[in-house]
Amino acid sequence: MRTQRKKIFNKNYSLQLATIFIGFIIFGISENIKGPAIPRIQMSFNIDEIQLGTLLSLNALGYLIACSFTALLTRKIGIKWASMIAFGSMIISGILIFVSHTYAFFSASYFLMYIGNGMLEIALAILGARIFVKNTGMMMNLSHFFYGLSSTVAPLIASGLMTLTIFNHTLDWRGMYLVMLCLSVIPMIPTLMSRFPGDDLLEEDRIPLKVLMRDPALWLLVAILSFGVVSELAVGGWLVNFLEKSYDWNTTAAAGMLSTFFLFFAGARLFLGPVTDKIGFNLSIIILSGFAGICTFIAILAGEPAAIFFALAGIGIAPIYPTVMAFIAKRYPTGSDTAITFTVTMMGVGSVIGNYLIGAIINVVKDAYGVNTEIGLLRGLQAGYGFIGLCALICSVAGIILYKYLKKRNELI
Repeated sequence: MRTQRKKIFNKNYSLQLATIFIGFIIFGISENIKGPAIPRIQMSFNIDEIQLGTLLSLNALGYLIACSFTALLTRKIGIKWASMIAFGSMIISGILIFVSHTYAFFSASYFLMYIGNGMLEIALAILGARIFVKNTGMMMNLSHFFYGLSSTVAPLIASGLMTLTIFNHTLDWRGMYLVMLCLSVIPMIPTLMSRFPGDDLLEEDRIPLKVLMRDPALWLLVAILSFGVVSELAVGGWLVNFLEKSYDWNTTAAAGMLSTFFLFFAGARLFLGPVTDKIGFNLSIIILSGFAGICTFIAILAGEPAAIFFALAGIGIAPIYPTVMAFIAKRYPTGSDTAITFTVTMMGVGSVIGNYLIGAIINVVKDAYGVNTEIGLLRGLQAGYGFIGLCALICSVAGIILYKYLKKRNELI
């Protein structure tokens, strides 16, 4: 009887792992296939940069809206069906994008895709928090490794699919979105076959949001996550630009350094998870985010010969997000869905503000040194990228404050 129960448990756990790991692959794909497609979308609908910027801003809004209601939906219908809706909305959006021939219809379809994206991120985080009760840091980092892996290959696959011809019909960007988003049917299979813990938790046993918001530790986790994610996302947007304009690197060399960053980034998520479990999540955040900030400032201050430190910063940045998710899972075992939704939603707002500030800092410093001068451009880019490093250091400082707060209460994790 015990052997039979163990077999059932192992089979269910394997299905749960498949849901999370494949889910993160889909999440990485849906977030990162837009790069090669955007120029073709712009050409198809004859839209300018302002309309394109508006489209991406609306998508960010859809993402935040989804983050805000997914926890509530999970409570009402359970994490299994909330996950099924997230995957299903990705498939539906792929079909709608494929048949969209007006800008308005396409915008609505794209908006739905980002609603699905937001739901998927929260659902996968909640699933991880419920399932990874042992080796939480390692398993959270491993899950996010699959996101990094798919993020790396997604643009390459997307570019290839857009030129693929089937039955004398070129897929182009519409067909590419259809094919890639319909891959969401794969994780729906293990999701449907799995049983997930936590859905049977009584409402009175859950920690209410009002109680969570009175916990200073949660606000410090919001700060850590927000500044950490600004550092993470900003590198993808600004590193190539910095290297090309500051050091006159060609696009291939600059893109190669960005690829090296993501190589270190993916490796850190794959190998540093066990370390976070061993030394503690709080201490891991302090050390790793501090390392990322120091590497960034070494790269800026030492100049072109130290450019490799831009890539090395990825080792410190990569584990921040999954380690915070593991932290929340351990600290709020009966309120992880609410705590994750709150922190990720606040993080989304913070990252929008952070990325706007980087551009503003570059412009202000550039104007101060001379708008059309080489030194003005260099100092502006250095200041903007310096803010990315500063965000990582602030993340570390917030970790130190959290460490002191929890140590006083004997609640270190």
